Amino acid sequence: MRRRLLLSYLALTLLVLIVLEVPLAIAYRDRARDQLTTGLQRDAFVLAAFGEDAIQGNGQMDLQQLATSYQDRTGGRVVIVDASGTAVADSDPIDSQTHSFGDRPEFQAALDNQVATGTRYSESLDTELLYVAVPITSGGDVYGAIRISFSTAQVEARIRRYWLALLGIGVISLVAAGLLAEVVFRWVTRPLLAVRDAAGRFGSGDLAARAPIATGPPEVRELADSFNTMAGRLDELVQAQQAFVADASHQLRTPLTALRLRLENLEQEISGEEASEDLDAARTETRRLSRLVDGLLTLARADRRTDNAERTAVALDQVLAERIESWQPVAEEFGLSLVSDLPRLRALATPDRLAQVVDNLLANAIDASRLGDRLTVAARPSADRRWVEVHVVDEGPGMPADQRRRAFDRFWRGDPTAATPEAPAATDEGSRLGGTGLGLAIVRQLVLADGGEVELEEAPGGGIDAVVRLVPASG
Repeated sequence: MRRRLLLSYLALTLLVLIVLEVPLAIAYRDRARDQLTTGLQRDAFVLAAFGEDAIQGNGQMDLQQLATSYQDRTGGRVVIVDASGTAVADSDPIDSQTHSFGDRPEFQAALDNQVATGTRYSESLDTELLYVAVPITSGGDVYGAIRISFSTAQVEARIRRYWLALLGIGVISLVAAGLLAEVVFRWVTRPLLAVRDAAGRFGSGDLAARAPIATGPPEVRELADSFNTMAGRLDELVQAQQAFVADASHQLRTPLTALRLRLENLEQEISGEEASEDLDAARTETRRLSRLVDGLLTLARADRRTDNAERTAVALDQVLAERIESWQPVAEEFGLSLVSDLPRLRALATPDRLAQVVDNLLANAIDASRLGDRLTVAARPSADRRWVEVHVVDEGPGMPADQRRRAFDRFWRGDPTAATPEAPAATDEGSRLGGTGLGLAIVRQLVLADGGEVELEEAPGGGIDAVVRLVPASG
């Protein structure tokens, strides 16, 4: 944004400079040429006055000396002709012969008692010439004409110097305007960028993000203060919601435990097959509610970013190897093989969170697997080297793309039609490890808390590849 504003400001400044300086440069050029023309006319009339008697043969004035003297002083060429147009004096003759200039338009106009001015290109001098031709008169009769021609090179050089000066002033003005604009824009945009960054962090889940309100224009400070007020209120609402879920989940654990104990005590006092089935169903529902309450409590704790532990450089091979060792007996109990591919990699994470993430993913993979399937836990750098990836791959029936995207929603359960006798679906209440629909939601919150990301991909040959991406640790 700052670059766009700066370019716009510089473009406007450049436009103003062009509007001001171009007419000024043109006016200076025209004025310089007009001054030269006026000066040559004045000099021509003065020389004509001096040469009036001489061209009539009445004076002692030497016309050639008059012409030569003027050229020596000013650099302008002087040609004097009589009434027939024949040259009687030339300050810069081409040769020693006498030439007639009667066919020249300017001399024709001067001999017709008119003043002629104009410019023409001189091939011999390779320059543009400005000329003035005036009549030499006495008593209303024209006795000859005088022409002064002057190279415009000096005037053009002076004009170019003036234009270069204007250009230099424009460049300096543009640079000064750019520097001033940079200072002003930094003063304005830095607080705006801080508000944007705070909003980005807040939107990513950092509810403690706030924008600084001590710098910038009053309007930007008011915007930052309004954002902070809004963020504070939302933070309070979210924390109140999380606290309610956590407190409610915690409070529900005690009566559920007591209810389960009472049902177990009733088992000894109840007789009859029908009553036993009802009691078993009640105990099953009680266990389901207990798992659901435990999941809600875990999810509420994962949602709370304020009590997060600091990320550290974690050796992935060690953490994953520990979790694989813990889950190996469970996998063998269900007739599954658990293999690993764990090179030495380090990532920024919280060890407890990472362990809980792997536990949830392995539990889901075991639920989705069939007798004789293989589970794979692997770690490797991502293709672009921006992440370190942890893969938990199963060989189960897999999921369509739309279901994989929704799998991280809270309480979302998979399609029960995907269940097989060897691999119950996640919606099946008799699933191997008793899913609640909260495991992947917990995984996502834990991974986001560590600055990573997680998604479900289709595994080669079928099944699900649960990919956890973490920031690599240096060293």
